[in-house]
Amino acid sequence: MEQTTTRPIELWGGLECTVNRVRDDYFSQMERNGHATRSDDLERFASLGIRAIRYPVLWERTAPDGIATADWSWPDERLPGLQKLGVTPIVGLVHHGSGPRHTSLVDPGFAEQLAEFAGAVARRYPWVEYYTPVNEPLTTARFSGLYGVWYPHGRDERTFIQALLNQCRAVVLSMRAIREVNPAAKLVQTDDLGKSYGTPEMENLAGFYNERRWLSWDLLCGKVGPEHALWDYLTATGIDASEFLWFRDNPCPPDVIGINYYITSERWLDHRVDRYPPEFVGTYRDLHHADIHTARVLATPTPGIGPLLQEAWERYGLPLAVTEAHIDANREDQMRWLLEIWEAAQEAQRSGADVKAVTVWALLGSYDWNCLVTACKGYYEPGPFDVRTPRPRPTAVAGLMRELSAARPLSHPVLQGQGWWRRPGRFYCQPVATSAAIASLTVELQHGRKQVVQPILITGATGTLGRAFARICEARNLSYRLIGRQDMDIADPASVERALQHYQPWAIINAGGYVRVDEAEQDSERCFRENTLGPSVLAIACIRHNVQLMTFSSDLVFDGRQQAPYVESDNVSPLNIYGRSKVEAERRVLDTHPEALVVRTSAFFGPWDSHNFLTLALKTLAAGSAFVAANDVTVSPTYVPDLVHASLDLLIDREKGVWHLTNAQPITWADLALKACAMANVDPSRLEARPGSSLDYIAARPTYSALGTEKAVLLPALDDALMRYLRLQEQAAEEDASGAAAQVGNV
Repeated sequence: MEQTTTRPIELWGGLECTVNRVRDDYFSQMERNGHATRSDDLERFASLGIRAIRYPVLWERTAPDGIATADWSWPDERLPGLQKLGVTPIVGLVHHGSGPRHTSLVDPGFAEQLAEFAGAVARRYPWVEYYTPVNEPLTTARFSGLYGVWYPHGRDERTFIQALLNQCRAVVLSMRAIREVNPAAKLVQTDDLGKSYGTPEMENLAGFYNERRWLSWDLLCGKVGPEHALWDYLTATGIDASEFLWFRDNPCPPDVIGINYYITSERWLDHRVDRYPPEFVGTYRDLHHADIHTARVLATPTPGIGPLLQEAWERYGLPLAVTEAHIDANREDQMRWLLEIWEAAQEAQRSGADVKAVTVWALLGSYDWNCLVTACKGYYEPGPFDVRTPRPRPTAVAGLMRELSAARPLSHPVLQGQGWWRRPGRFYCQPVATSAAIASLTVELQHGRKQVVQPILITGATGTLGRAFARICEARNLSYRLIGRQDMDIADPASVERALQHYQPWAIINAGGYVRVDEAEQDSERCFRENTLGPSVLAIACIRHNVQLMTFSSDLVFDGRQQAPYVESDNVSPLNIYGRSKVEAERRVLDTHPEALVVRTSAFFGPWDSHNFLTLALKTLAAGSAFVAANDVTVSPTYVPDLVHASLDLLIDREKGVWHLTNAQPITWADLALKACAMANVDPSRLEARPGSSLDYIAARPTYSALGTEKAVLLPALDDALMRYLRLQEQAAEEDASGAAAQVGNV
């Protein structure tokens, strides 16, 4: 890993391995992502082309009751495994943790105890060269000692600074113990590095934050003394000055400064609190103000990590690495974020900074960071691998990593767009005019800006699904063309050929088709033309033009006899003409184009279609009219925005075969209406629940067609989807009422 600034930047990987404590509960990311019991992940990681990996040998897991009873079996397998695969481990000992249950970040013995463990690790693995004894000491101290989020739940400056001192002292003593075994051992010291900006009224607080962000590295480099900008603040905590000065006598400068950078790292501070959502408003140091990440408020976005790397280089003159690069976003924006950071690191290196590497975080994704890992809510952010499948599934981020690591041309068309943090619709409030100082730093990103942008071709211009795809592609800054039959008749090979030549798409989403289930019984020729011949023609054309294809199928390919959710490999046996047209379409498409993606789904509801079952049910019942629903027909409802987002991610990932995408709860139509009524406070007394056989259907329908999955549950739970649907319906109603009132006022 030794290199000069003229050598290419390396690609590293990182495994989210936090074991944080909240009161007496521990939250382990590796238990949740499965890596704790899945050793073949090492080959997956190596396949990405990474040169090194931030890898845990965590104190809490390995020696919770002391060194004498430590269980080394897990690292005994994993560390040599990485070595054999040619991937250098950067061993982490505490990752946003507070150590075993008997200690804490404010325990006077914390540092010595961690150092004892560090020495034991070094003696067992004397060949390991790179260490991060404590990840993000400043950030962890803030969450644990100042904000009260993690154990020991402090909410004062003294607890915060004491936790920081204990962690930094633990780093020094741990590296001392490690170097007694391996004098060549190197410290990779990570922390979150951002920057604060603000109104003139917030200048002092922003300046304070901008000094505080360096504290962990300043302490380790022996830079904290009476001349330090924060000396008075630090000693005002009541902590004896000798505890700070100890680091001057015992410096342990990092061999690599590890910079973790997130979309939330750069902050805007504003005294005009009424301009901002309440969740971003608070009081600190007697200043009531808004504190919000700059991407959501500044009219001109900051340039990102590039200038921060330059600041760190000028402050310390030590080698740098981006040790966490990740954003919680849709797939294409995860890729755009990584590429932006990669290019910024290259630019910083060209400008003279010794930038070693960029680390993709987190290789197996992460759980519940949207609530700072204070509860198990099941919120998952995929990374290069998605662990919601039986075996971790590589995403498009993995493909981008392989191209970056091998210095190959970047191939994915979605990289041509800008990330959400640079798009006009990113604001949570009225945008703030950017100061000249920020604007002068902002640079136009170059990747893909002058290329011809290939679109996604979406069929079904008049349908619910086609319009939903167009709306969400627009929101996600994915180039698209929404077309109807006059633009491309999918059952006419010549028409398809002309459209492909004209639009030059990289993918086709077939969101159209014949949808009238009952009419299909007397109109089978047209049904099969639209639902079977059309997708088959598209598949042949996509093979010829090397275009990805996604098409949609239905729960009506099943007969309902098994009375349990159907998975992708279950035998199909349709009861009606519509279902047969879909079965034959699936067969033809996948026989012709095995790389195609076929999505089976069911029972749409959504905010943009006034004719779906739920919208009609709620509107009718709210008006006091009767509404009829089947009480013996079980389906799996699907919220259209969730379906579209998950389908686009799978398409971008170049997934193939049959996938079931629903909101994963079997429920009858009548019970679905009742559930929605209860959540919307609508009186359900006029709901008439009847057997499906009494509803005058022409086409036979399965009484049970709920879809399960053996691949992955990618959509949120039904209750979550219903809440979001109802919230949008309520907002639309308020906007309609506001518009009507304004119209009346203008009369």
